[in-house]
Amino acid sequence: MVIGGTSGIGLALARHYLQRGDRVAVCGRDLQRLPADFHNAISYQVDIADRTSLSQAINDFAAQGLDMLIVTAGIYFNTRSHLLDEAATLHMLRTNVSGLSHAFELAAEKMLRQKSGQLVAISSVAGLLHDYPGASVYSATKRNVLSLCDTYRIALQPFSIAVTAIVPGYIDTAKLRALNEGDASHKPFIMSEQKAVALIVDAITARRDRVVFPWQMKWLIAVLNLLPRWVLKLRK
Repeated sequence: MVIGGTSGIGLALARHYLQRGDRVAVCGRDLQRLPADFHNAISYQVDIADRTSLSQAINDFAAQGLDMLIVTAGIYFNTRSHLLDEAATLHMLRTNVSGLSHAFELAAEKMLRQKSGQLVAISSVAGLLHDYPGASVYSATKRNVLSLCDTYRIALQPFSIAVTAIVPGYIDTAKLRALNEGDASHKPFIMSEQKAVALIVDAITARRDRVVFPWQMKWLIAVLNLLPRWVLKLRK
């Protein structure tokens, strides 16, 4: 099951597992975005922030077993260009934090009965930053993703359930291009969607705890974390 599977990385991952012949469920807020070649996928119109609909979808699909849950759903706001008011703040928290927590909780309940399975969440290198001026709330939510993955991994490891945290840098998706006036090529170490999906699939297959890519971004983040806050504020 892929939550956030109607676009971007979620869609690409769902397509990979469909082409492999797996039984795949795709969850998203707008199922009309699914392409024609997804006719073999089971689809659920779900907002991850809505625990009721999320629970109904997982219960329905998991009635025949649940081998893997992949959560790619997430919201980004950059406070340099958008005012993060009360409604936007709550929306981000409910999607990036509460929604993921509920999804993991519901899926773990099914997997514990099987004594098998894998939980996968997409975080961001922003979650590795100690401070991220202009996107500090987003960065904090992505740190929470990593913390949640660590917690569930420790709790579920005795029951043969793996938890994988994916920590990507910039990926050349349609959404990123839209956020950058149609062209995201200026982003540091930007990676093609195809290559990113290959790395994610490899990490999932190996049941790795955490994978950070590209490696250049991993080291850049380490350097940025050594810089004082006022330097980071100069970043354009």
